[in-house]
Amino acid sequence: MSPQSVQQFLALAIGFAVAGAISTGYQLVTQRPVSFRLLEQGAHASTFAAVPMLVFAAPFIIMRNTLRGRRIEGRRFEFVMIATVIAGVWSIFSGTVVVMMLEQVSQLLS
Repeated sequence: MSPQSVQQFLALAIGFAVAGAISTGYQLVTQRPVSFRLLEQGAHASTFAAVPMLVFAAPFIIMRNTLRGRRIEGRRFEFVMIATVIAGVWSIFSGTVVVMMLEQVSQLLS
């Protein structure tokens, strides 16, 4: 495997891990699962505060909704595959941002 492939795989894994941690933390605090419906509350400060959380939690939300849709509604395989690819790419992007933030923090502390 090339170093770039390993880096992309680790970004994917970190992105999904961070998404799961944020979603689980939100559910622990509020006793309800995180959802994109947080954006439907209108122009309030809480809506704007929810945007960064949803950006990083989106891969988890997409996969949770996709798997539930497959099991409950019997969605087609193609739809599940496309949603998985979208969640994976989003996870790579958010994982890359998390890694870059961690690198910046480590440079500031050293």
